[in-house]
Amino acid sequence: MTSGEDAAWCSLASEDAMRRIVAQPEGLTGAEVARRLAAHGPNRLPEARTRGPILRFLAHFHNVLIYVLLGAAVVTAALQHWVDTGVILAVVLANATIGFVQEGKAEAAMAAIRQMLAPRAAVLRDGRRVSVDGADLVPGDIVLLEAGDKVPADLRVIEARGLAAQEAILTGESVPVEKTVEPVPADAALGDRRSMMWSGTLVTQGTARGVVVATGARTEIGRIGGLLAEVEQLTTPLVAQMDHFARWLSFLILLVSGLLLLYGYFVGHHAFGDLFMPIVGLAVAAIPEGLPAVMTITLAIGVQAMARRHAIVRRLPAIEAIGSVSVICTDKTGTLTRNEMVVTAAETPDGAFEIGGEGYAPEGSIAPSGDLSRLVLAAALCNDAALHAKDGRWTVEGDPMEGALLAFAGKVGGDHAARRLDAIPFDSRHRFMAVLSDGAAGRLVHVKGAPERVMRMCGGIDYAHWHDRADAMARRGLRVLALAERSEAGERIDVAALEGGLTFLGLLGLIDPPRPEAIAAVAECRAAGIRVKMITGDHAGTAAAIAAQIGLENTRRVLTGADLDKLDDAQLALEVVSVDVFARTSPEHKLRLVTALQANGLTVAMTGDGVNDAPALKRADAGISMGLKGSEAAKQAADLVLADDNFASIAAAVREGRTVYDNLKKVISWTLPTNAGEAMVIALALLAGLALPVTAVQILWINLITAITLGLALAFEPTEAGTMARPPRARTAPILTGELVWHVVMVALLFLAAVFGVFGYAIDRGYPLPLAQTMAMNTLVVLEVFHLFFIRNIHGTSLTWDAAKGTKVVWTVVIVITAAQFAVTYLPPLQVLLGTQPVPLADGLLIVAVGAAFFAMIEIEKQIRLGLSPRGTIRNA
Repeated sequence: MTSGEDAAWCSLASEDAMRRIVAQPEGLTGAEVARRLAAHGPNRLPEARTRGPILRFLAHFHNVLIYVLLGAAVVTAALQHWVDTGVILAVVLANATIGFVQEGKAEAAMAAIRQMLAPRAAVLRDGRRVSVDGADLVPGDIVLLEAGDKVPADLRVIEARGLAAQEAILTGESVPVEKTVEPVPADAALGDRRSMMWSGTLVTQGTARGVVVATGARTEIGRIGGLLAEVEQLTTPLVAQMDHFARWLSFLILLVSGLLLLYGYFVGHHAFGDLFMPIVGLAVAAIPEGLPAVMTITLAIGVQAMARRHAIVRRLPAIEAIGSVSVICTDKTGTLTRNEMVVTAAETPDGAFEIGGEGYAPEGSIAPSGDLSRLVLAAALCNDAALHAKDGRWTVEGDPMEGALLAFAGKVGGDHAARRLDAIPFDSRHRFMAVLSDGAAGRLVHVKGAPERVMRMCGGIDYAHWHDRADAMARRGLRVLALAERSEAGERIDVAALEGGLTFLGLLGLIDPPRPEAIAAVAECRAAGIRVKMITGDHAGTAAAIAAQIGLENTRRVLTGADLDKLDDAQLALEVVSVDVFARTSPEHKLRLVTALQANGLTVAMTGDGVNDAPALKRADAGISMGLKGSEAAKQAADLVLADDNFASIAAAVREGRTVYDNLKKVISWTLPTNAGEAMVIALALLAGLALPVTAVQILWINLITAITLGLALAFEPTEAGTMARPPRARTAPILTGELVWHVVMVALLFLAAVFGVFGYAIDRGYPLPLAQTMAMNTLVVLEVFHLFFIRNIHGTSLTWDAAKGTKVVWTVVIVITAAQFAVTYLPPLQVLLGTQPVPLADGLLIVAVGAAFFAMIEIEKQIRLGLSPRGTIRNA
């Protein structure tokens, strides 16, 4: 069902809708149902075709770096270096397995939306009421609804009595929407099409009959499912950069290795057998085969940290994505607000009152003190809801607005017991509810409803004054109710006597209030340079009021869905940057807004809890769903799920995400220079025709013992000071920044000088070649350990006690590597394997001193660079 078709249904009179769909008041015949079922198909969403598990698994091997690693595994296996072969294959398989497990979100989201369709439906068939499977509904069926029913298909209302439906999953509106038989304009927003009932929504009060106008994929919820299937899912910034970087780095390493092999064979006239093993050692040293595994482990550690902050990560790369966001697009209802109505203001002829308290708990303050007993009695008795306390939390059964009135009555207190004698249910045609009760105050009719309607029914009232007061409350984003009463002698309500015969009691203002912790979280996000934008299906006035209370930057201007429809994509991309509040939006609007923000080069997080949020959640760089009140479809489409439904957890998630990205950057900043240093040592020796300072077997050993262990230690680094004071990084920020390239070159040259210096020193002392190579190998390891302590603080100084103290993981890794180096240097069996000899104590101390000098040089360079930096980098870790 297209939007145009839906608009036509809502604008038709009920009789015209019945004629158009060819339906009868007594329902369809069995034969006609069978014919239409064959023509339109069952009332369920079609399942998308998916790849089989084998193809999904094999697809994760389609990566240039993986191809190179598999080739290196074959070569090392041919050379019978089984340990190195095993490590490389384990890394490849681990990455493929993790990717395979994490895949399939779109299919899961579609399945979740299918589950929201009603399993059974009450319909008229052949003039009789029958219960049928929801999948067997066809266009033209007459569906019978009552309070508590889930709507089984999209319906045009043909009969209604006191009907209201909860449509938050589609529109984001926090209170039930009144439904009517009367047609509405064809261009009405989705939440204003009051003559329609939507599949998957819930009837909260009243009874109705409706004719089915759309089933399955043609329903509004089905159309959202189609949007979800069509949305292109973006990769995260770091994953995209790493894929590009790894591809070209692998090509470069293979090219350089091949050129060195040709140079040594044709120019240096070395035997091919003598050249091949050093070239393999160079390639394995240069290719950061441990990097994918360490990055995955770093992200997995971030998952645990997020879980402690009540954020459940569904896909590993989303952790760094949330750390890089520059805009958070958030739904209002249930995300920034509590999704619970509460009375916050009352105005009576005696004055204005502010009401405190949270949720539906009948506890709170009234200021100033005054007599609200008559107003409270009307709120409590003209009411069909009930409040229940469960596990220390108050919940409402029935209309949330009426639940808020009961909570208000509880705050004021008093005896509200009375026997109900008669009632007039709320109806959108007369816009009020009336109840006749017999209690301690006597036999009274209490009326509540729309202010302009109820005030017209009251005598002796300054209508203009109270109309202005109602408007003033509405401008604050409050939903306003008027309450009135009159004495009644009979057993039934005299409807005619209500007109002009009521005594006005006052006005009540209700709102779905913002979460207090969300206000602090928005402030923290803004301090971190993150713009927060509200995208909601609620009314513009309510959205603007909540936005102001929550602390959004620009609340003076609100764009509605109708405004967005008038803008093309280019105009929207310009407007979306400066506007922070969007109201009466549809799923397509949310999707367009996220896409427009991304077109401006921004990294976008989208939060939400309804089915209507699912397409935008999937399209966003980081989709965040609510865990408690969120729909299953939203959870399946999201990258992160907030277990406590708390917007404040998003700020904590951003902090953890930035920490994870910092640690990933540290891993990369440690791995590339050390790999380059190892590779350049071999390359220079081959080019200059010198003896290798480190043998190929020793290079493989260094690569095995340090590549994953030392890099892995960086994955456990805590958050650096000032992390949330930095602006978000640009979406297009490269991995290889100018600073990192300079650091790689500088460290590689220092590695080269140190290794050849120690090697030359040993040869000059007359040491045998194996001992000189052993000293050079240990020098490489010591340099990498000192480089680890340097890289731990990329945004500040490493010359502090906290930096030197390190973490348990860092010192555990250093002790393990030190023990391993002592073993290969001094234990005879390992000396035979690696061709090493014992290093004298004085020379061992010299190697450590060389490492300390290396650390001092790169730390001084960093301090000079930080001092010249215009960004005001935090100087203390």
